[in-house]
Amino acid sequence: MEKKLPKDFFWGGSVSSFQTEGAWDEGGKGLSIYDVRPTPEGHADWKVAIDEYHRYKEDIQLMKEMGFNFYRFSICWSRIIPNGDDEVNEEGVQFYNNLIDELIANGITPMITLVHFDMPYHLVKEYNGFASRKVVDLFERYARVCMERFGDRVKHWMSFNEQNLHSCNLIYSNAEIIPEGKTKAEHLYQVAHNVMIAHCKAVKALRELVPDAKFGGMTTITNFYPATDTPKNNLFCQKAYDLVNDWVCYVQANGKYPRYYTAYLKNRGWFPVFEEGDEELLKYTCDYLCFSYYRSNTLTEGEFDMTTPFNDIVEKHVVKNPHLEATEWGWEKDAIGFRWVMNTLSERYDLPCFVLENGMGARESLNENDTVDDNYRIEYHRNHIQEMKNAILEDGVDCLGYITWGPIDIPSSSCQIAKRYGFVYVNRTDEELLDLRRVPKKSFYWISKVFKSNGEDLD
Repeated sequence: MEKKLPKDFFWGGSVSSFQTEGAWDEGGKGLSIYDVRPTPEGHADWKVAIDEYHRYKEDIQLMKEMGFNFYRFSICWSRIIPNGDDEVNEEGVQFYNNLIDELIANGITPMITLVHFDMPYHLVKEYNGFASRKVVDLFERYARVCMERFGDRVKHWMSFNEQNLHSCNLIYSNAEIIPEGKTKAEHLYQVAHNVMIAHCKAVKALRELVPDAKFGGMTTITNFYPATDTPKNNLFCQKAYDLVNDWVCYVQANGKYPRYYTAYLKNRGWFPVFEEGDEELLKYTCDYLCFSYYRSNTLTEGEFDMTTPFNDIVEKHVVKNPHLEATEWGWEKDAIGFRWVMNTLSERYDLPCFVLENGMGARESLNENDTVDDNYRIEYHRNHIQEMKNAILEDGVDCLGYITWGPIDIPSSSCQIAKRYGFVYVNRTDEELLDLRRVPKKSFYWISKVFKSNGEDLD
């Protein structure tokens, strides 16, 4: 009998609020960090983005046409609680109620991400973001408001986008001011712990408020290959994978810190301060492990020294892989690596996994036929979907769905509309808004065929 994906497999797209909504000063919304973050000359800001706030119905129809049965979006914290520590903005709640209802009416299952790198600017200015346990508590309050208002219809939830990045760079936690007397590493890993506790408080809240809902923890995973076949290079890559990618998955699956992460931090005097009750909170584990995957990296031999944060060390050892093609931004396309990651997650944790972001960015413009012939995007997704199917059908991986990043063109997190991921072209540039018209690309019709056939038709 021919093997096929489960009938309830999810297909769709992922976005963030700050990259889609716009309407930065409408509907009672407070300032987000992205509303004040400076952008280089010639780059897009996020104040209009793709104007999803006013055009969500149009875009949901495009999603429906593409065969979406799942859509992951983030809520803008400052649209719900403008300063993060003040009263609920009912106009913001109504916007998300309308969005959720429109998705469901069109047969699309919604998933909420509570924070996708943005937070109310007031919490950054007043408390230094997640450096403060006060902000952890304010996040829990915000999570509970969202669950109370939307949990009757939304049964898939996430706390933080790509949570492991909080242990790699302070910008993601909006905790960039390092207190006097602390090293960057001490501060970084304390903030990462605070974010983990915030995540666990959200899981606890969901168990109490919406017991029939599922919670997914999310990691961005870049697998690492050794540049040489030396034992030392192989060991360095394994340690890099564990420290950069895996420790967050481990906590989300097992309810405690892994031994390798604990030892690494304690040996350097960087282990975070635990408050009373933290160990118990860590035990609030996830129902499945979500991840984003875009590329693999190849590393030369290296050492994890006693003074440098682990991600800073890993980045210094990245070299080009001669066996892989790369995008214009140097992201190497590696569908086999995608299968490898799925197998690794499955074997280590025996939980379902969920692909929440996959895709490739490219510079594009409309051609003489008023479309984009993006055969490279079709090839990218075809290869990754085929390897995902191999992981599921040949290797036995339990995977819930394949969700693409940025299904409609959006400004990147590095403030570039030039880096386009979508199946739908949005008519704007980094410097000009133009008319924001939506134009299906060639890949739009291909992905529609794939999704509607439940991954059977990849031609």
